[in-house]
This record gives sequence, C-alpha cells and structure tokens, in this order.
Amino acid sequence: MKLLGNVDLLTSQTAIKFAAFIFISVSFFYLGKHWSDGSRQLIFFSRQSPSATASHIPTVGISPNFNKEFNISSLISATEPETESKPVDPVKNDGKPVSASEAHSPQHPPMTPPPPPVIKSYGIVDENGTMSDEFEIGEFDPNLVENWGNGTETQEETKTEGATSTFRVKKFGLCDESMREYIPCLDNVEAIKRLKSTEKGERFERHCPEKGKGLNCLVPAPKGYRPPIPWPRSRDEVWFYNVPHTRLVDDKGGQNWISKKGKDKFSFPGGGTQFIHGADQYLNQISKMVPEITFGQHIRVVLDVGCGVASFGAYLLSRNVITMSIAPKDVHENQIQFALERGVPAMAAAFATRRLLYPSQAFDLIHCSRCRINWTRDGKFFVPVLSSHLSKIILTFLLLLSYDQLLQYLLMYPSVLVLCNEDGILLLEVNRMLRAGGYFAWAAQPVYKHEQALEEQWEEMLNLTTRLCWTLVKKEGYIAIWQKPFNNSCYLSREAGTIPPLCDPNDDPDNVWYVDLKACISRIPENGYGANVAPWPARLQTPPDRLQSIHIESYIARKELFKAESKYWNEIVASYVRALHWKKYKLRNVMDMRAGFGGFAAAMIDNQLDAWVLNVVPVSGPNTLPVIYDRGLIGVMHDWCESFDTYPRTYDLLHAAGLFSVERKRCNMSTIMLEMDRILRPGGRAYIRDSLDVMDELQDIAKAMGWHPTLRDTSEGPHASYRILVCDKRLLRS
Repeated sequence: MKLLGNVDLLTSQTAIKFAAFIFISVSFFYLGKHWSDGSRQLIFFSRQSPSATASHIPTVGISPNFNKEFNISSLISATEPETESKPVDPVKNDGKPVSASEAHSPQHPPMTPPPPPVIKSYGIVDENGTMSDEFEIGEFDPNLVENWGNGTETQEETKTEGATSTFRVKKFGLCDESMREYIPCLDNVEAIKRLKSTEKGERFERHCPEKGKGLNCLVPAPKGYRPPIPWPRSRDEVWFYNVPHTRLVDDKGGQNWISKKGKDKFSFPGGGTQFIHGADQYLNQISKMVPEITFGQHIRVVLDVGCGVASFGAYLLSRNVITMSIAPKDVHENQIQFALERGVPAMAAAFATRRLLYPSQAFDLIHCSRCRINWTRDGKFFVPVLSSHLSKIILTFLLLLSYDQLLQYLLMYPSVLVLCNEDGILLLEVNRMLRAGGYFAWAAQPVYKHEQALEEQWEEMLNLTTRLCWTLVKKEGYIAIWQKPFNNSCYLSREAGTIPPLCDPNDDPDNVWYVDLKACISRIPENGYGANVAPWPARLQTPPDRLQSIHIESYIARKELFKAESKYWNEIVASYVRALHWKKYKLRNVMDMRAGFGGFAAAMIDNQLDAWVLNVVPVSGPNTLPVIYDRGLIGVMHDWCESFDTYPRTYDLLHAAGLFSVERKRCNMSTIMLEMDRILRPGGRAYIRDSLDVMDELQDIAKAMGWHPTLRDTSEGPHASYRILVCDKRLLRS
C-alpha cells in the first residue's frame, strides 16, 4: 500500500508541473550555451562546497567571447544621427572573414548615458558636502595688469519707504602716486604738527586720521613692481623696483646691511652695525657666551629692537626661532619694508610714550644691537621730600607705595614736595614684555668702549638693571647679556625706597591699546603663569597656564576649548592644502586677522607650510595674546576700525574668520576691506570665512576694489550658514 501511494504521488498534477519547469529550464540553458547569437556571456565562478577538501582550489570560468569585438549596429535605433564611419576589422564574431561590403558599412558609436544633473554649488564642496580635490586651479598671472583709472565711481540708491538716498561706491579709484608707501596712522602730517612735544619720539607713534578722513582709495604699486622673489631666495635678494629706495645703501652699505646688485636687485649680505661679519657668526657667539640660550628650544620667540633690515631675525628662522623685528618709521624709513619684502616678520613700532602692542612675558629674548635707544631715559619717578611735620616712618611708608598709590597720596597731601628723578622707563617696558627668566642682549658702544661719556652710560645701565633685579650673566667683547628673575622675591627684598617701585596689583600688564608707559615694575604672577612654558616644539600644542587667565565665556573646560580650536583649524588648513593646493602657492607673509588662540597659525606649522603668521587679536574681543606667545607664536593687538602699522604690499595671504560679522557693528566694512587691499600684495589672496549675511556686501566691495572674488561653500556643505570668500588681488594701473 505504501508503494502504490508513492506512485500516486509521482503522477500527481504538482509533480508533473515541477518536472516540466525543470525540463524547460535545462533546455533553454543548453540551447543558449550552444546556439548563442554572439552576445557576451556571463562569467561562471565555481564555488567550493562545504564538504570539499581544503586542497580544492576555486576556479573561474571565462566566457569564450572574452576580448572579442562584435557588430552591434543592428541594435542601434534608426533615429540615431549618423556619424562618420570608421573601418572595421574584417572578422566576424565567429572568427570567419566578412565581405567587403560588410566591412565598410557605416558603424555607429554606442549610446552614451545622459550626463547626471548638475548640482549648483559655490565651490569645492561636492553634492555630499565633503571637500574634493578633483579640479584644477588656474595659476594667477602677476604680469596681467588691469587698466583701472584714478576716479572713484559711485551709484545712488534710494530707499522707497523713507525716500532717502544713499551712495554706494561702485569702483574705488587709485590714490595719488605719492601715497604708494602710505601708512595712515603713521603718516598723518596734520596730527603730528599739532603735537605739543616730539622730544620723546611722539611723532613715531600712532596718530590716526579722524573719522571720515581715512583711506578712501586704492594705494598704487610703484612703477616696475614685480611679484616678490620667493623664500628662501628672498632672504638674500629682492627686486629693486618693489622698494625703490637707495638711502640705506648709501648709509649702511659699509656695514653689510644692504647693497645694490645690478640694476634691478638689492642684496643682503647678512650683516649689521655690530655684526658686520654676518648674523650667523654673531648668533654662535651669543650661544657660546650663555649656553642656556638654546635657540629653537627654550628660546623660541625673540624681539629685535631697532632691527635694520632684519638680518638678525632672518637668520634665526633657520634655527626654529621666530623674531618680531621692529623699528620706527624714521630717517631709515624703509627698513621695515625691506624686512617684509625679504619675507621676515616685522612691524613699524617705536619706544616712545606708550606701551608696545605686545603682551607681558611675550619674548624669551629681547635684542638691541646699536638700536639708538637711551634705555636710562627719564621716567617720572617721584621722590617725596619731608616737610617739617613728617617723620622718617611716614617717608618709608610713602616709598613702599606703588606708583599709582603714590600719585593719589600726593594729590591728597600737597605739602609733600616732589622731585623728578630721571630713570629708565623704556627699559621698564622691556622688562614688562620679557618672559620671567628671559634674556636681554645689548650690543652697543657703552659695553666695550672706554670713553668717559660711554663709561658713564654703562654705569647708569648697571645701576638700573640691578634695581630691576636683572642678573648680568655675561659681558664679552661688545655684547652684554642680562637675565630677568623668575619671580617677585628679589623685588620684595629690595631696600625700602628703592625705585622704580612695583606696579599696583590692579595694573593689567597685558592692557596695551593706547596705554601710556608706566614707571613701575610689572609684577610676575605669583602662580608662575608665563614662566613655565614647554620647550619648542612641544609648546605649540601644549595648553599654557595663562589660558586660565583669559577673560572668556566658555561652556567647556578651557583646555578642551584650546584643543578643539587647534583640531578645527588643523582639519581646515589640511583641506586647503589638499584641495586648494596651498603648497603650490608662494605663501610667505601671512596674517590671521582674528586669531583666537592661534590655531590657524599652529595648523600652518603642522601642515609644513613654509610661511610665518602674524596673529592679530582685535580689541573688540578677548585678549588671547598671552596664550599665542606662550605657544611660541607671534601676534599683536589691533583695532580693525583703524589702519595697521605696516607698509603697503607686505602680505601674501590675509585670513579673516568671523571678523566682519563682529566688526561691522563698530565700523564700516569698506574701511576694513580698503586696509586689507593696502597691505595685500598684487597677486596675493584673501580668505574671508564668515556668515552668509555679510557676503553680498563683501563681494560688492571686493569688486569695487578690483579684486576677483569667488564664493565657496565650507566643509559643512551648501546649506551651512557660513561661506568662504576667496579673493585674488590684481595689479592695477591708472
């Protein structure tokens, strides 16, 4: 019975259908394999069964039609437009020869798929919102000169609601040729004439034009201007017509400062007034005098006062030391311009009546080689003299007061007579900027000459530095080197009445914007902030102690904020290097116009870009300069509603992140843009990273200045609220 049951099952309708499906499938496969029409076949892979032995090797079966050409013209639609016929190989798909008529029949190319829809984008960000480097950047031709003209063109705009008219500048004209080296806040002749006194160098300080009288035109380049010679060649030579002045050649040529090379170049032998045999030999001598001065390790940031053409700083760069070279715009007015043309960090600045724009404890070493500064100049120190009713106890009390407290007391008790004692207020400014434990190197005639007047100057210097608690570490040849103490213990142990006094505890030594010099000793923080920095290069990414003293509002720990900013800019600069090919550009002099903690400059170093960055901290935000210097970088305080203290055409790249959305509340954006144009070299670039709501106006201003702006997306994609405005500056002629 069971056998009969199985027979019935096999003859059932379901079994018959299943058998028929199997038979038809096998038949079609067999027919297709042996009577194919010549189309390409599949590639068959053999798979090892689980039960197979380990020695079994998988094989690949290849179609017999592999690497053959076939005539598929019959598959192409008759409506396809005809194209030029091409001869074909007279071989059929089965390997047999074809007739001549078949061989020369018109062949049609295969149909290509339609292109994908174009995604509208502002720049280098693809449709997925990621940075892409699959594109080419056109090389800017600096020889391309645009005829611009001198006239400024304006366009009237009328507001419908209030029926008021405003004027928008459609095109800024070129300034007069006499302004080609114009620095608005240092060349304000009218303001300088109104000064009550200039005996202390007041004429070299900032005197900016009044509101409404600032720069309103484009500063022209000199005739014959050429793209700067790239670094490191620029250290040794620059184009003559970029800085067409020969006075320094006449005055300092015999001291190996500078010389004329042919008709079109200046050369820089690397010498100076006190080191005519070269800066390298001079630096070796300093290191031998004080072995603790380890350039590129504990000595990373240096200030060179009265720098000349900055050969001292130029040769320190090869030792991993960055130097801020400063000098006033005086009779050797183009020395700073030469320094920047060489690709060396420099600024126009003077020791006069105000604090320099650098923070306290900024520099590991401060250097003065024949800098023509009287360090023992008067400093308005007040010495109270007893009236008959005052006792010596009260006198001792007065002498222990700080400078500010003493002034307040003298106003309250005019019976106390006051005498003015001449002393070194300028060296006190050096002391403020010098890091605790830092060095001051002085190379000057009083160090080594034995004339009576010069010996008296040396004794005055010794007396002053002793009262500042500086230690004379070494005096050799024409160089003397002092070291600043690491803490306040020496100051507090001085005899009663020793001047200069300590500054008031409420005095902020980092407050520098238009602040007068103070005839007192800036206190070293009791917690050691500023003195304990890691050696280079570890200090670049080490959160410094002074990070805790910055007045900022943060919802996360400051060290985490510091690291996050560094990571943020490192990723962005890496994308610029990868996608925008920054290493192909001849970037040397770079300015970050809103620097924060210096993350952008640190990222430039981490990405091995051969450039230096001047970090500018706007007065409208928190003062982060101490952190920047503790990282081993350089920077300066500035108000972007005013002109910057540098010559025209001195920077290759200007970087501004979030600057305009903040500063437009304080001043006109065109004021900042015109200043950017003044200091940017022809052929240079500006990267403006800011909110979308300022981009339209910035583009209009850029076009009015003759720039070529391009709006790009950020790495966040086309829907982000920020954009990057990349501007190329061209060389304009009237």
